[in-house]
Amino acid sequence: MHHDSPAPPERMARVRVIIHELDIDALLLLDMNNIRYLTGFTGSDGALVIGENEETLLVDGRYTNQARKEVEGCHVSEYKEKIDGIAAILLDGSLTSVGFESQAMNVNTYLNLKEKLGGLTLNPLSNEIAALRAVKDEKEIAHIRRAAEISCEALTAVRDLIKPGVRETDIAIELDFQMRRRGAEQVSFPTIVASGANSAQPHAQPGLRAIKNGDMVIIDYGAVHCGYHSDETCTFAVGYKDKKQEEAYSLVKTAHDRALEAVKAGIPCVEIDRIARECIEIGKLGKYFTHGTGHGVGLDVHEAPRITSNSEMILEAGMVLTVEPGVYIPDLWGVRIEDMILVKGEGCEVLTRVSKNFTVLQ
Repeated sequence: MHHDSPAPPERMARVRVIIHELDIDALLLLDMNNIRYLTGFTGSDGALVIGENEETLLVDGRYTNQARKEVEGCHVSEYKEKIDGIAAILLDGSLTSVGFESQAMNVNTYLNLKEKLGGLTLNPLSNEIAALRAVKDEKEIAHIRRAAEISCEALTAVRDLIKPGVRETDIAIELDFQMRRRGAEQVSFPTIVASGANSAQPHAQPGLRAIKNGDMVIIDYGAVHCGYHSDETCTFAVGYKDKKQEEAYSLVKTAHDRALEAVKAGIPCVEIDRIARECIEIGKLGKYFTHGTGHGVGLDVHEAPRITSNSEMILEAGMVLTVEPGVYIPDLWGVRIEDMILVKGEGCEVLTRVSKNFTVLQ
């Protein structure tokens, strides 16, 4: 597995600021991507306890040696039962209140842990840790950039398959294979290849439907490099141009381009969403734009910031996010155009590589 360890120490320092601001004694992390971000540990299970002066990474026997190789400046503790291991660390001191990621702990774990901790208070946190990951450093950006290169090369290699008679699932399988053979650790998410009426479903799964002349084909895909994801959506017309399809594509492309033009540090995320949405509403297709305009990308394919109508975040230089307006006409076809971008002080850099001009594949 590719990894960059240990994690930069300033990340842990920023978490300690949060601990101080929240007036808690320690922080318990169970989200493995947050743990990776803060320690460099790339295993699939564990827990991290961050106190005022030290950190303890808890793992089971499968990962003890790996953790000690990947992690520096953090005590590694092996447990047999996860809840017992966490409780032993939290009770070994003078802690009275511990914060935890509410989205990463299920009710069963919470109740079991609460029972073992007695009078120690568990305080749920919301998005404080996720917000830390929103601004990427140069090494993170390099990994995302490479992931985008891999995915672009892979789609270029399979474009000739996107033609009448070829099944959606065959294109998806080949695209996944091409990403893996070019160095992707895995795909970012189950690859979407949706043709014809299936393309009117934003997250359609590839099936046995064969592409036909006149189809719109949406391909939403991404690669993972050193733990970091890419995310891109291309929509192609197959066989011939349909005027309504081309008009819808042009409208979505205009919304996409105007949103990109507005991106820069200091702009509220809601403003980017508003610009894209307003453009499609003016084109009388607003009711068919049924999802947010974008999201952050990093160790998770969907992370902070959210580019939605109710987001409270402000864009900062170093954020990596998608801009992906779309329209979906039920039982007919859909169009989505998605690029992944790096926010800069002025403007942005498009990291994804495939042309988003209207393309008819013959």
